[in-house]
Amino acid sequence: MSNRWQDDDLGLSPKSRDRIGLRWLAIAAIATIVLWQVPIGNYLLYPFSILATWFHEMGHGVTAMLLGGTFRQLQIFPSGSGLAVHSGVQFFGPVGRALVAMGGPMGPPMAGAALILASRSRRMAKAGLLVLAGLLLISALIWVRSLFGLVAIPLIGLAVLWVGTSTTGWLQAFAIQFLGLQACISTYHQLDYLFMNRAVIGGQLIVSDSAQIAQNLLLPYWFLGGLMAIASALLLVWSLRLAYRHD
Repeated sequence: MSNRWQDDDLGLSPKSRDRIGLRWLAIAAIATIVLWQVPIGNYLLYPFSILATWFHEMGHGVTAMLLGGTFRQLQIFPSGSGLAVHSGVQFFGPVGRALVAMGGPMGPPMAGAALILASRSRRMAKAGLLVLAGLLLISALIWVRSLFGLVAIPLIGLAVLWVGTSTTGWLQAFAIQFLGLQACISTYHQLDYLFMNRAVIGGQLIVSDSAQIAQNLLLPYWFLGGLMAIASALLLVWSLRLAYRHD
């Protein structure tokens, strides 16, 4: 029996409930892709774009800290772009610097996979939402330094906190899967960024993440961008397979 739904009271078998959950996720994914193609879609999906940017920049900052550096600040702009300021990466030399650059693009799919896996049980789904809300709010206090980010990140954190404390177990499980899905497929919303050598962030022309990785690993940036795009898709498929696997 799938431990994700064993305490559900909808009167459906676990496999039926899994089919319903996957069906809604598939509809959400298709709707997201369609909305990306129309101007109003960017407005409807705007909060999820900002959350994906937060995952991206936190990926840079947290990776820098794990490699002995300092995460100084995080900036998020109304355009949906962001910037993580860090320094002092000490471990693994060029490989360490490449890992910090990679931590940004891989931040959303890795976080998304973790959120999807948390949906395997109601308790984990609720805990995952509360942890995410807490991290959003804490990051705003410690690292976020842009005016827009100081407004947007706490608001998203409070919204996630409300879902984690004031909604039903089924909705919490679906919500955390939906957030995970949005994080994973956000890679493909700005897929061109993975294949850029330079990008304009916050009005500044900077070296892209793929190019920074390439500079340290001596590989073509477009090749590395392709690998990260493939890795994002694999993470999504892997997490969904585990989340819906019956014990």
